[in-house]
Amino acid sequence: MKAPVTRDLYEYWSHLKGKRAAPDRAEIDPEAIRHILPDTFILEVDFDLGFPIRLCGPRANAFWLSEQKGSQFLFWWRIEDQADVVEMLREVIDAELPVVARVRAAAQDDEDSTADLELLLLPLRHFGKSHSRVLGSLVPLRHIAWLGGRLSGPLELIATGTLNEEIEGPIKGRGDELVRLAAP
Repeated sequence: MKAPVTRDLYEYWSHLKGKRAAPDRAEIDPEAIRHILPDTFILEVDFDLGFPIRLCGPRANAFWLSEQKGSQFLFWWRIEDQADVVEMLREVIDAELPVVARVRAAAQDDEDSTADLELLLLPLRHFGKSHSRVLGSLVPLRHIAWLGGRLSGPLELIATGTLNEEIEGPIKGRGDELVRLAAP
C-alpha cells in the first residue's frame, strides 16, 4: 500500500474488525475517517446488477464528473478487465480478504494523460450478513492535473493482490508480476 489514504482506511477497517473477518457497515463512523471520505465508496454485493455503488466520495466521483451513487462499479472498468474485477471482488466477498490493486486511468479525450491509482477493497458485513457490502477507496498515487476537469476513460486493472496472502502469479494476459502485500 503506497497511498496514505489506502493505509489509513485499511488501518481503520482492521481496528474495527478486531478478530472478526470483517466489521459491520453500521460500525463505520464517518467522522472518524472524514479526512479520507472523499476517496472512499461502498458497493452493494449484487453480481447481477454489476455491484451498485451505495455511497461515493467526491474525489472518486471526479473521475466521471458526476455522482456515482446508484451506478454500477463494473462500468468504471474496461470491458476486457471486468471479468478480472469480478474475480477480485469475489476474493474480497467469499474469502473476506482485503485486496489492493494497481489501476491506470486516462482522460477520455487524451489517452496519453495516464495516471496510476491505488484501489483498496475491504469486506463489510451488513446487519450481520456477509456477502453484502464492500468498502473501498480509489486514490491517485500522484497529482492528476485533469482530475475533476476532464472525464476519465474506463479504468485499466494492472495488478492485484490480497493482504496477508501469497500471490500466485501474474494477472492473465498482462504480464505484470503481482507483488506479495503485507499488512502494515
